[in-house]
Amino acid sequence: MIRPPKVLFATSEMYPFSKTGGLGDVMGALPLTMHRQGIETAVVTPFYGRLATGGINLRLVTENCHVGYPWPPITAEIYMADYYGMQVFFIGRSEYFDRRLYYNTHHGDYFDNCERYTFFCRAVLELALWFGEAPVVLHSNDWQTALLPALIHFRRGWDNFWRNTRTAMTIHNLAFQGRFSSRLFESCGLPRDAWNMDGVEYYGDFNMLKGGIAYADAVTAVSPSYSREILTPEFGCGLEGILNKRARDGRLFGILNGADYDVWDPAEDKYLPANYSLENLEGKAICKKTLIHHFFMSDQLEDRPILGFIGRLRQQKGIDMLIDILPRLMEKEIGVMVLGEGNLEFEAKLWEMMEEYQGRLSVHVGYTEDLAHLIQAASDIFLMPSRYEPCGLTQMYALRFGAPPVATARGGLIDTIIPYPDPQATGFMFPDSEPELFYESICEALEVWEDREYWSNMVRRAMSQNFTWSSSAQKYIAMYQDLGAEL
Repeated sequence: MIRPPKVLFATSEMYPFSKTGGLGDVMGALPLTMHRQGIETAVVTPFYGRLATGGINLRLVTENCHVGYPWPPITAEIYMADYYGMQVFFIGRSEYFDRRLYYNTHHGDYFDNCERYTFFCRAVLELALWFGEAPVVLHSNDWQTALLPALIHFRRGWDNFWRNTRTAMTIHNLAFQGRFSSRLFESCGLPRDAWNMDGVEYYGDFNMLKGGIAYADAVTAVSPSYSREILTPEFGCGLEGILNKRARDGRLFGILNGADYDVWDPAEDKYLPANYSLENLEGKAICKKTLIHHFFMSDQLEDRPILGFIGRLRQQKGIDMLIDILPRLMEKEIGVMVLGEGNLEFEAKLWEMMEEYQGRLSVHVGYTEDLAHLIQAASDIFLMPSRYEPCGLTQMYALRFGAPPVATARGGLIDTIIPYPDPQATGFMFPDSEPELFYESICEALEVWEDREYWSNMVRRAMSQNFTWSSSAQKYIAMYQDLGAEL
């Protein structure tokens, strides 16, 4: 039986069905946490051709959901899964979503991304009509679903169905805005009134994220520090003006993401060769030994620190800074393990360096969930040299897995890591995105690692940190209620 949800999350990815990064993890955890707290919650996401189901049954509920975009006869298929009691809906249209990758290839973004996600947003509205009852809150995430708050804002004026629906817009990464040619605005479904400097227009282009920011009833960023950073020219990515306006209106909030400890907990992690916990760390050494043997690294590293890096191989994540200092790091008795994909030049350089530093540097281009968990467990120190980091989840996972992070003082990293030499330190931070500062911070961590008793205490402090989704979900619910949503 299909139940009209009170809160409907719209997202371009959701773990375990689809994932490229933190957005997928957030959408796999936050709505379910809210659902378990008694709010009738559902998620709607695209039905990608490479959709993972993890053994969860999907069923087709209709193959004739009328969308009418980009031309009148166009329809969508709607699938549904029961995900631990929460409804998840999937919008299907093969020419838009049956592709090897979600958003782009190594050559760049798909040329029709605007049409793909305009179709998705308009299909979400039709899905709500199909429910027969409008959601009390429709919560959009990033540019791919940012058209929804704008569409609902204008539809309230002539369609009573949406009169009581409140909209929220979460910015997971402001750098990705969905900026397209102005001609694509003409058929998106918005009236001409939306085409202005306070709406979707951005230097003559159609900016989908800007539209979501402009017309949502509330805008959230995924950490308190990031919500302040994006008000500045350095991190505002050209949208600091409209964001400051929303802040002055009291409509911009910073709510820290949580970590899904049902998935990321070394005590019960199904991907690890040995589990371990705060009370018994023996399994961590077994995980480290497994990683060393799996990647043909030197056996000597069993007694030396291994530094782990997991992330997109792009400048945002600071991989170029790691490449810059790797020759100096390789002069030390340490190992480095890199997992990720992205920029082809960075990938090629890492492959080249792995040949030069065999046994101490290992690189896996790509992403697999099992390997990400193993690297977290096997690492002694975790590297996050991000130039900006809206929230970051991998540092939360690293803390729980007992790998104190070395991170830039940015965004959510500031909100989640207590930097050395604080007596309660859980990691290390450096103030700016400079390779030399990054290197010095790693050297500091390596020096502290040599004090085995102090390091053991830091590891235990890190593992005791608790960033559950429960408190974050309560903050979102309180925000909805402040908007007048009756949940």
